[in-house]
Amino acid sequence: QVQLAESGGGLVQAGDSLRLSCGASGGSINRAAMAWFRQAPGKEREFVASIRYDGGTTRYADSVKGRFTISRDNAKSTAYLQMNSLRPEDTAVYYCARGGRFLPVPPVAASSYDSWGQGTQVTVSS
Repeated sequence: QVQLAESGGGLVQAGDSLRLSCGASGGSINRAAMAWFRQAPGKEREFVASIRYDGGTTRYADSVKGRFTISRDNAKSTAYLQMNSLRPEDTAVYYCARGGRFLPVPPVAASSYDSWGQGTQVTVSS
């Protein structure tokens, strides 16, 4: 059973950048779609970004398009989320997740992902 661990969260000011990492152990992510989701206090978990198993296709929520970039390094079994121009409304716990293998298009639905990390807090002050 793969275990995912996020890191890189923290407290930043609006306009700053952060890079989140998602490392895998006990299993492989190399053939799987990967995604980032987030959950703000009092709100439901929402899709942020996803990436195909080979990095060939990425998808983004409209709210982060142009500001966030998802990437992966399969040699390191790690996925990343580069977050630029952060806003207070980006404040949330960010989760990475592993999806199905060899999918041509990485899913956006949380139900398509079966392994989740514990989350990392991102707080953006105004």
